[in-house]
Amino acid sequence: MSDTSGIPPAHRRRRPLRRTLVAVLGALGLAAAAALASVPAANASAPTPPAGWTQVFLDDFNGAANTGVNTSNWQYATGTSYPGGPANWGTGEVERMTNSTSNVSLDGNGNLRITPLRDAAGNWTSGRIETNRTDFQPPAGGKLRVEARIQVPNVTGAAAKGYWPAFWMLGSPYRGDYWNWPSVGELDIMENTQGLNTIWATMHCGTAPGGPCNENSGIGTTTSCAGTTCQAGFHTYRMEWDRSTSPEEIRFYLDGTNFHTVRANQVDATTWANATNHGYFIILNVAMGGAFPDAFGGGPDSGTQPGHPMLVDYVQVLSAGGSGTTPPPTGTRDAYSAIQAESYDGQSGVSTESTSDAGGGQNIGSLANGDWALFRGVTFGSTAATQFNARVASGAAGGVSGLVEVRLDSRTATPVGSFAVGNTGGWQAWRTIPANISSVTGTHDVYLTFTSGQPADFVNVNWFNFGR
Repeated sequence: MSDTSGIPPAHRRRRPLRRTLVAVLGALGLAAAAALASVPAANASAPTPPAGWTQVFLDDFNGAANTGVNTSNWQYATGTSYPGGPANWGTGEVERMTNSTSNVSLDGNGNLRITPLRDAAGNWTSGRIETNRTDFQPPAGGKLRVEARIQVPNVTGAAAKGYWPAFWMLGSPYRGDYWNWPSVGELDIMENTQGLNTIWATMHCGTAPGGPCNENSGIGTTTSCAGTTCQAGFHTYRMEWDRSTSPEEIRFYLDGTNFHTVRANQVDATTWANATNHGYFIILNVAMGGAFPDAFGGGPDSGTQPGHPMLVDYVQVLSAGGSGTTPPPTGTRDAYSAIQAESYDGQSGVSTESTSDAGGGQNIGSLANGDWALFRGVTFGSTAATQFNARVASGAAGGVSGLVEVRLDSRTATPVGSFAVGNTGGWQAWRTIPANISSVTGTHDVYLTFTSGQPADFVNVNWFNFGR
């Protein structure tokens, strides 16, 4: 069985080793009793949003049987790790994730199915899909609801050994970096293992091991499915992230019942901000083996039965209060002071790293054609800004260069200004480059976009500001 013993604890994304054995053992009898329950074929459309809520994402998984997922909504995570990330997904799981319809497909009845399989040599494959969007977060003063209706793999007892289905979210800075967990946050809306009639809900944050969020376990608890077991029927799993309360709350629900709440005042302000000052993306997967199943008996082994899918009826995201899924401009950033590049509110293709530039901290890097970073609520005032300054460095190869562009309120808007940059003498050889921009007043969301004629990385950014 694979493990992550060769990866330093501070640099791996280990999923929690739960400390709730009493609750799990108490649920074991129920799970065993459900082993022979029939699989319901029922599926349901996502419910109509309640009054005051707006739907911002939905996949009902309607489509022909044995077809793949809608790639305008989802991307496949394949192999045994992210490129350059921790081995075995940082958790010690043993499967190889694929985009094969044998592992990930629609069932033709309105459900997604993610099916672990084992070949003749004993090798496991399974599936992991993630939303393309990484911007799911509540509006300022509002709420975000992320919900799915799921039947976990209908297998129990020894035949379920090593199964690890999950519906969860990761902070957007993790995409493209893969070494900043748990500080960027993880929200486990539903995890299950070993065919137990028990689900776990957890928030991960801070540092590992230990730290303010008790890593690698996180801040979590368990509950059990009522009526039908988690394996024998569909249940609804929900997370509500509420910025309308003080302190801010993240609540977890099973079939509409709130069974776990994490509040901002349970950790220090910096830890909470690092985990919540950005959007999240959603993940559905069925792992086999790894740290979590290891805590409850291990596996998979020769007695584990392959071929039992997790069925997902729908995934829906709703927003209430404010507008959209991310905070509207609030004027919290001063255009004329240094805006640290790593403080972005959304991004694509961006990674962070420690900087050797004056003042220390972090810079954003791995910036190439098509990448972008979003900075909300930048206040320019009533006297127009006409200049843009950015602190940049580049170790790009000869002939590789690109544009750093400034766009307002949409990453597809016409740039108000830009400058070209190539090799500055190294990826930590910093220089401040000015550029003229069209006159800007008021408060805007600022997008830095990166455009190049080559696919290679061409620039790092430490900070930027504007001038009059």
